[in-house]
Amino acid sequence: MRPRGLTIAVSGKGGTGKTMLSALLVRYFTKFGSVFAVDADPDSNLPEVLGIEIKRDVGAVREEIMDIRSERMSPSMSKKEIFEMELLQIVEERTDFDILAMGRSEGAGCYCTINHILRDVIDTKARNYDTVIIDCEAGLEHLSRRTTRDADIMIIVTDATKKGILAAKRVKELSQEVDIEFDMIAVVANKVTPETRPIMEELGRENSLDIIGYVPFDPLISEFDIIGKSLLELPEDSPCFLAAYEIFNRIREEAERRYKERGG
Repeated sequence: MRPRGLTIAVSGKGGTGKTMLSALLVRYFTKFGSVFAVDADPDSNLPEVLGIEIKRDVGAVREEIMDIRSERMSPSMSKKEIFEMELLQIVEERTDFDILAMGRSEGAGCYCTINHILRDVIDTKARNYDTVIIDCEAGLEHLSRRTTRDADIMIIVTDATKKGILAAKRVKELSQEVDIEFDMIAVVANKVTPETRPIMEELGRENSLDIIGYVPFDPLISEFDIIGKSLLELPEDSPCFLAAYEIFNRIREEAERRYKERGG
């Protein structure tokens, strides 16, 4: 944990509940101060799960800036300078938190330059918030492109499957291979039932993964997803909510303990 606040990146393969957990993290940390949510997944599901309609995202801005005919282009400013300015303007501000969505590019070309600028914007914006939550894209691309370069904590989400565990193991290994230093890497098992929990515990041990907590399968999450209801309205007595908040408490307390040990 750094003096400027806490940055948490949430990773995992598609379908594990990564975005659900990210949304609950946003809700949780608003109790402790200002929160900046970053949807770094091109599919951009985090705003919807939080009940927010994004007007413009990073992908849309990219298309505008890459189009040399764009009226936004100025002879006195470089594309990089315009892009940085535009990114700051498309942050959606809410009472409890602010959010920036990556979105998807419609044109040709890679996101290399965008990712570099996005990292710089996240780093700059992060100094103004107590907590930054980054919902990473599914898979491992965010690590190879180092989108999560300055995160303090990596939460890896797995579902109750062997594939999920193996994917979590690969994420942890790749973060070490690309030399990204996290203060803490926490594995969370989601959609767990009483029958599958012992199996997940064994799979975690076999793959050297310390699972910090288990979130039970909760039909209410599926119901919210079907009707498009915001997880900000999830009842506090729901099994998923209770389990997630217990995990978040442990993560926050551990981060604070490590920070104090370093003289923070």
